[in-house]
Amino acid sequence: MKKYIKRMRKNFLLGCLLACILGACTSTRHQEHINKMYLLVGSYCTPLEEGIKVYQWDNERGEATYVSGLRGISNPSYQTVSADGKRVYSVGEDDGLTSTAHALSFDKEEGKLSLVNTLLTNGGAPCYINLSPDEQYVVTANYMGGSLTMFPLEESGRLGENSRLFQFEGTGPDKSRQEQSHLHCANFTPDGRFLLANDLGADKIHVFPLTDNGLLADEGTFDVTLEPGSGPRHLCFSEDGKSVYLLNELSGKVTAFTYDGNGLKPMQYIVADSVGGRGSADIHLSPDGKFLYASNRLKADGIAIFKVDDATGMLTKVGYQLTGIHPRNFVITHDGRFLLVACRESNVIQIFGRDAVTGLLKDTGKKIETSQPVCLTFVD
Repeated sequence: MKKYIKRMRKNFLLGCLLACILGACTSTRHQEHINKMYLLVGSYCTPLEEGIKVYQWDNERGEATYVSGLRGISNPSYQTVSADGKRVYSVGEDDGLTSTAHALSFDKEEGKLSLVNTLLTNGGAPCYINLSPDEQYVVTANYMGGSLTMFPLEESGRLGENSRLFQFEGTGPDKSRQEQSHLHCANFTPDGRFLLANDLGADKIHVFPLTDNGLLADEGTFDVTLEPGSGPRHLCFSEDGKSVYLLNELSGKVTAFTYDGNGLKPMQYIVADSVGGRGSADIHLSPDGKFLYASNRLKADGIAIFKVDDATGMLTKVGYQLTGIHPRNFVITHDGRFLLVACRESNVIQIFGRDAVTGLLKDTGKKIETSQPVCLTFVD
């Protein structure tokens, strides 16, 4: 009996040791996964230039190393990536009938992009593209076209030919910026029930219910009407999906909504741009959901910083970080240590360290020099 107990104790200790080793290996692989990622950079450029560049991001050092670049696309200013990181979809943000959407493949071993196919959006200046939750189609927001274009995806990831165009009409009080509908963003709700399309020109969020197979419904659409002259641009959701934060380009305000699975209800209006630049751009929550960041351009270019109330989702402004000229899009690393901002007119991507306790940013002095960067996307 004693030998049996001794043997069982030995097996138990060996099992614990093995579990610790496996756990350590898993933790190490996870850390390596965080420390070594790719960064895709979309930009404004001619087809002769490298419009989407690929960098290796070293999260330990907070540095990026150039890997490759893709030529052949005019103004690939925004991109989205599939869950496995092997497919990339980009816009070609031209103003007129030559506006395009592109399917790309991404070789994660080599860090190289390849063009798969290209189709016309039939809506001018597509400035945003998003992949549906089931990855069965992509949607572009066409700024000058005042429209959305939906492309079905083939099994190979190619853009399908049977696209659908959703056209909008509307104006706002700003006669120079709101003379027509200007679609600027298209986001799916985390619960997969709706697509929200921000119309800067009409001061509305167009809401599309999704069908059982995930497609945009023909019936049941409705609008969320915003403050006149606000100019809705980008938005983001809290991790639990119950709070929505909308950045308005023209008013410079963040509108905080509650979301109950059926619609949006405003709960707060708070200023991100306090100097009247009328160029607010991008908005993101920190990975822990405790802080919200909003970029502003044209005057006092920089990023407004807000603390998020854990219980209510309400915002309190706690800081402002000046950046280079024209901070368009920005991205936060998965662990929240760094914030990278694309300063288009400075031709750099600035790298800021982020204080997880205060939410404040500090310029690391490190940067990525590249021509007219617009969109930043990490690929695991």
